[in-house]
Amino acid sequence: MPKNGVLVTGGAGYIGSHALLLLAEAGERVITLDDLSTGFRQAVTCGELIEGNCGDAELVNRVLAEYRIDTVLHFAGSTIVPESIESPLKYYGNNSCTTRSLLECCKQAGVKHFVFSSTAAVYGTPAEGKAWETTATKPINPYGSSKLVSEWMLRDLAVSCTLRFAALRYFNVAGADPEGRTGQSTAHATHLTKVACEAAVGRRDSVTIFGTDYPTADGTGVRDYIHVSDLAAAHVLALSYLRSGGDSISLNCGYGHGYSVRQVLAAVERANGAPLRIQEAERRPGDPACLVAGTELIRTTFGWTPRYDDLDVIARSALDWERRCAQGS
Repeated sequence: MPKNGVLVTGGAGYIGSHALLLLAEAGERVITLDDLSTGFRQAVTCGELIEGNCGDAELVNRVLAEYRIDTVLHFAGSTIVPESIESPLKYYGNNSCTTRSLLECCKQAGVKHFVFSSTAAVYGTPAEGKAWETTATKPINPYGSSKLVSEWMLRDLAVSCTLRFAALRYFNVAGADPEGRTGQSTAHATHLTKVACEAAVGRRDSVTIFGTDYPTADGTGVRDYIHVSDLAAAHVLALSYLRSGGDSISLNCGYGHGYSVRQVLAAVERANGAPLRIQEAERRPGDPACLVAGTELIRTTFGWTPRYDDLDVIARSALDWERRCAQGS
């Protein structure tokens, strides 16, 4: 009889596709569920792809039963802060309501373990510019709120049944697989490193700094940038933690130090060996001045040791991927 499957929702997307690589390397039987609305079929480099939405209860129930799923890694969702402000109901629908439907199916099927893609946006604007897991959750945009609602549902569900979860609160994810197997291919992406690399290879005319008057060292926003492969590794460790009997938990995923927008752009310029065309604009609504992770808990709980904690490494891997994309277009 085949081993129990691991269901990866959104596995055709940026972060999910990197997690697939590590899950396959760990010998997991991986099934991806993705509607390909923002993901890419070619990003599913291992396991089986089922095209569909994780809010489709009939489909999810069938997949959970057919593949004997005991673990779900839930990456699917909408992630763009400015868009969430313009279209809040889309975010509550795609993130909160869809997650609620998925969790109902998981409860009925007896799924034991659930790893959830949450976000540092649940913290809003902490006074110190740094957030630990004990920091109050006060999201300032619908994206963060929609993810926090999903965390609440997980918390309450775990009390009422045998499902246990790990909610991983991502800080700013960047970079690409060092071996070039996958990367961020999203059209019209808003992530700073992706936008800067697109500008470097000529796929954009310029890159814009939104806000130069923040109370930071150079006036631009400061974020904790984590390499996507280190984040993917955290998901595999979360799975091992839950399988070994670990309690439900919410954890920050970052490096514990921040870089400004100007520092990130300078790293891309170093990787590219040429300057970028940079424009400046007003602040965007919903953007905090500084947001950096307190990371002690994930390091001690999972034994997580990042491999790519270097801004130049992040920039080079992102640019290498963007060059591949440009050559293939």
